[in-house]
Amino acid sequence: MDISRDAKRAFQLQAYGPALTIEGVALLPLARHADDGGSLTELARLTDGGAEGLEGFTVRQVNYSELAPGAIKAFHLHVRQTDVWYVPPGDRMLVVLLDARQGSRTEGARMRVVLGDGASRLLRIPPGVAHGVRNMGTTTGRIIYLTDLHFSAEPTSCDEGRLPWDFAGADVWEVTRG
Repeated sequence: MDISRDAKRAFQLQAYGPALTIEGVALLPLARHADDGGSLTELARLTDGGAEGLEGFTVRQVNYSELAPGAIKAFHLHVRQTDVWYVPPGDRMLVVLLDARQGSRTEGARMRVVLGDGASRLLRIPPGVAHGVRNMGTTTGRIIYLTDLHFSAEPTSCDEGRLPWDFAGADVWEVTRG
């Protein structure tokens, strides 16, 4: 069977293989223990600031952030800091990651990950990987995140840089259709 010229131009095969992973990014499943009264999720077991499953990462600060429905906060970029994000299972956040590290094996690679959405996972974001988030839910979304540096607003020690929200194209924030 032949398909029309317009359809041929737009046609592409659906990819069903594993999603691209950026070097140093890790998605760690967490155990969520539930009973008829509620649930408990263990975010981290710490030994001298080191978190089990996050080797080489020492917790220095724990933060809580809220995001209005539909809001996009992007892109953040750290030169020295590693972030570890957790979104509660009842929320639904689209995280977009871009490898901005010159010379990295995955330089220029882009990853999209949905956090929350019924799952309990940690997302490790290494320095040099730009990251942003869109709240896909209809209520305020929440992020609890750990960092291995203390935040400083002082220009000489601040490690919080920005790239435009549409640096990877405005369509990166849209729900995948198809």
